[in-house]
Amino acid sequence: MKRQAAAVIPTPWGNFNMIAFSNTEEEQMPHLAMVHEDMDAAHPVLVRIHSECLTGDLFGSKRCDCGEQLDQAMQMCAEEGGIVVYMRQEGRNIGLINKLKAYKLQDTGLNTADANTHLGLEVDGRQYDEAIQILEALAVNKIRLITNNPLKLDAIKDSSIQLVERVPIIIAPQKQNKGYLQTKEELMGHLFDSQGKK
Repeated sequence: MKRQAAAVIPTPWGNFNMIAFSNTEEEQMPHLAMVHEDMDAAHPVLVRIHSECLTGDLFGSKRCDCGEQLDQAMQMCAEEGGIVVYMRQEGRNIGLINKLKAYKLQDTGLNTADANTHLGLEVDGRQYDEAIQILEALAVNKIRLITNNPLKLDAIKDSSIQLVERVPIIIAPQKQNKGYLQTKEELMGHLFDSQGKK
């Protein structure tokens, strides 16, 4: 995992340095670090590790809350000089084609977890080792992690990065994603509260 290229990207939330990380410079879909221009690694850095969701992030799908989480995280990181690490692990790392197949199954009544297992896939196959490598490459040692996902907390706790605080990210449910959010909370243990914790 190497830093391959970087450029300043002016966004609606302010200026971020977009840094592409991959094993080779020929990689078509590198992981990305969106580093706000005011980021200071000498202090605990506000960080969001966000897994790609093409349907939500780009097209605004209301089946999930991913796009809204990304927007909110970008705003929070702009306000506090933070970093959004954008991981290319679509659909909890099952890929877009399988994700669309899972959506079709969800339309028949299966929840998001059962749809994945029905396809012979993991409920959540994401890995965070490379996100940690990216933070290490950016000389970030202490973070305040924007997440509701206990698996991300565990990954950081088992790494060289010190987790100073969990910062909740709360998105109001909509009728189209209410069941999805309920599954994340009840079956996957996501922490939908307004209180951060270590």
